[in-house]
Amino acid sequence: MAAAAAVTPSWQPQEQGFKEICGLLEQQISHTSSADKAQIWQHLQRYSHLPDFNNYLAFIFSRAESHRFSTFPCLLRALCAFNAKQNTPNVSGLTSEKGKSVEVRQAAGLYLKNNLRNAYKSMQPAYQQYVKSELLPCLGAADKHIRSTTGTIVSVVVQIGGVAGWPELLQALVNCLDSNDLNHMEGAMDALSKICEDIPQYLDADVPGLAERPINIFLPRLFRFFQSPHASLRKLSLGSVNQYIMLMPSALYVSMDQYLQGLFILSNDPNAEVRKLVCAAFVQLIEVRPSFLEPHLRNVIEYMLQVNKDTDDEVALEACEFWSAYCDAQLPPENLREFLPRLIPVLLSNMAYADDDESLIEAEEDGSQPDRDQDLKPRFHVSRFHGSDDVEDDDDDVVNTWNLRKCSAAALDILSNVFGDEILPTLMPIVEAKLSAGGDDAWKEREAAVLALGAIGEGCINGLYPHLLEIVAFLIPLLDDKFPLIRSISCWTLSRFSKFIVQGIGHPKGYEQFDNVLMGLLRRILDDNKRVQEAACSAFATLEEEAAEELAPRLEIILKHLMTAFGKYQRRNLRIVYDAIGTLAEAVGGELNQPVYLDILMPPLIEKWQQLSNSDKDLFPLLECFTSIAHALGTGFTQFAEPVFRRCINIIQTQQFAKVRADSTATGVQYDKEFIVCSLDLLSGLAEGLGSGIESLVAQCSLRDLLLHCCVDDAPDVRQSAFALLGDLARVCPVHLHPRLSEFLEAAAKQLEISKVKEAISVANNACWAIGELAVKVRQEISPIVLTVISCLVPILQHAEGLNKSLIENSAITLGRLAWVCPELVSPHMEHFMQSWCTALSMIRDDVEKEDAFRGLCAMVKTNPSGALSSLVYMCKAIASWHEIRSEDLHNEVCQVLHGYKQMLRNGVWDQCMSALDPPVKEKLSKYQV
Repeated sequence: MAAAAAVTPSWQPQEQGFKEICGLLEQQISHTSSADKAQIWQHLQRYSHLPDFNNYLAFIFSRAESHRFSTFPCLLRALCAFNAKQNTPNVSGLTSEKGKSVEVRQAAGLYLKNNLRNAYKSMQPAYQQYVKSELLPCLGAADKHIRSTTGTIVSVVVQIGGVAGWPELLQALVNCLDSNDLNHMEGAMDALSKICEDIPQYLDADVPGLAERPINIFLPRLFRFFQSPHASLRKLSLGSVNQYIMLMPSALYVSMDQYLQGLFILSNDPNAEVRKLVCAAFVQLIEVRPSFLEPHLRNVIEYMLQVNKDTDDEVALEACEFWSAYCDAQLPPENLREFLPRLIPVLLSNMAYADDDESLIEAEEDGSQPDRDQDLKPRFHVSRFHGSDDVEDDDDDVVNTWNLRKCSAAALDILSNVFGDEILPTLMPIVEAKLSAGGDDAWKEREAAVLALGAIGEGCINGLYPHLLEIVAFLIPLLDDKFPLIRSISCWTLSRFSKFIVQGIGHPKGYEQFDNVLMGLLRRILDDNKRVQEAACSAFATLEEEAAEELAPRLEIILKHLMTAFGKYQRRNLRIVYDAIGTLAEAVGGELNQPVYLDILMPPLIEKWQQLSNSDKDLFPLLECFTSIAHALGTGFTQFAEPVFRRCINIIQTQQFAKVRADSTATGVQYDKEFIVCSLDLLSGLAEGLGSGIESLVAQCSLRDLLLHCCVDDAPDVRQSAFALLGDLARVCPVHLHPRLSEFLEAAAKQLEISKVKEAISVANNACWAIGELAVKVRQEISPIVLTVISCLVPILQHAEGLNKSLIENSAITLGRLAWVCPELVSPHMEHFMQSWCTALSMIRDDVEKEDAFRGLCAMVKTNPSGALSSLVYMCKAIASWHEIRSEDLHNEVCQVLHGYKQMLRNGVWDQCMSALDPPVKEKLSKYQV
């Protein structure tokens, strides 16, 4: 083990080294030892720096079962010297010379695996060879744990060194697979299955010295194991082949009939794991290679329908995935149509809660019981984004475990979207029967029926719409059901009909029903059950988005309920109340800006704001909530603005300081970028809400320097929010950005380099937008970076396919704004980008930003009329994309441009250009009298 030891072809361990490491491993895995596990781990880590440490681990793993030493170690001196240097206590003598337990050997193997991930490439070749030579005999070890660990290590070595780096392995695997010894066959199959799972492409590649690819060698043997009498071999072989469905190597492609035949043989396997893998294979094939299943499709659908009722829930779950996969693959619906009368009852049956569903336990939680830390799911703030593709949070289920119930509901949802009202004659009688099932014992059936109504709420709305008043009227009393899971699912199902409930407000019955739903959800928001609280808040947020200003007459009672919940809820559900408050603010906007409402809303929020420390993560949803409120109240938020603004600055400063300091305990704060992101976004909300009213706050603090620091942060989401705030500040108080303007522009321009765009497209989007906002405010002062930015924007516009729609729009607008303020710099290059630029402009909706871009177009054309000649048709299409140019000045400028070209292009050239336009485009241009 000594660093000075010579490398010899046949490395030999020394007794002391063996005993030292075994002793540490024994203490590490011991449940009774009083030794400090962290300290032992550190000792092992220190040993790992010695060059032949991995050899010792390989030796212990492979041979320690019965090994005895008879020689005194020549290594002891090196170990003692190493221990003394590292202050490591002497642990010799802790183990006897008897054989080591499987647990110690397995610990050595797992430690070896982790070590090789980092150290294999730097090991001496002879030591690499030693480790590999020790592993191969373990493929057939008597103990299955040792065999399994061997497979894991083998896969790691192949990942790092490749198949060609271990030529002996392939032959060893083939020999084991071809033997009749179950241990050897299982060990080789385990290793091979892990290679297929981790790095399948390695076996479908040419290997020097091999006449054919490894997959060609192994595939016939895997197929043979499909018919093995041993379930373990059937499972491992099928799992291995399944890994190649996506890659589809030619060896599998030409053997597809044999593979499918094997699947059909295994389809009724007595082992549930094997049946699950058969289902997984059919699901993958229907997703990526449906043509292979076409000749057998009826049989496959029939099989999946049967297995969807399997007594093993995991097999049934895997089978249930098939229906969504089939529909997602956009295959002909008629193949499924005849099976619907049998499939739908199976899905409905599987939508009832299983007796062991963890939700049943959670549903009993009392709302007054404080949440444990493990109850709080990680939350992720979505950074501010300027544009038309604003990111939305997915509705997160209370319990994230995917199960047969949820998969069945998802399948019914997608089937309803494909087949629409066709499924109602089969579905509704079953739903009605379940809903009418009386007695406490049938509550799960009633709950599943309500879930089914929600699942089809989108796809079957045409057929349900004439009966919607009755359906909703039936659901409202279920909000007060004695079973909490019926109350919670009724909230969700009602939310699925929100759009149509709101549409009915125009007639008296419809308004009454809307009010009943609103009040019913508000009652459930104050439920004592945590699960119902969460479902009600989420459902109410959905209703808020649909109802918007229709909520105004009920604002006072809504706020009273939400703020009562705010005082009642535990930490987890408190986050959802914040979301409901924020959504309410966005829905009603300025309606909220009345003293009677603010007196209900703000005092509890401010009290919570004051209770939470700057390092408390419960501050995140409160910051997000304030962002929505500030935006909704506009200048009405002024009375609350100063302490909120100052605290955001303080949080950013504290976090930036914590990041810089290596020892974060010096500040008492652990660095967390999300505090910075949330604070930047709240400052953006203040800038948007207060407008120029924020100027006095910005003038009194160091925001400019903090913001610049954030614009060059290494975290993309920090930069994304920073550039959003930069653009918002450019709109309302550009004077305070002035002293460091060139640095801001340089940082923003850097985000538009093609490598950066690909790396973080949302950052590029916001940076692009911010440059445009700065350009219209600082005008000529932006000139030093104009050509740099143009050189970045043009490739984005020219390769728009597949890029974010908002980035294309912002690129087109910013290019136009730069052309407006610096036409003499941009116009000489216009012929290189006019076509792609005009195409992008024609896709933008009418607004002030589009007006700015067209001012740039007019300015460029005046400076360099010939630059647009080859793109005249594209320019005319862009002009025709306006529904109406509201600015009279711009309308006149566009008229001048078109008339200028008409006069310039004589001898029929203008008419020829016009003839290339579609009639609707010509018609829209007629308003400019050309």
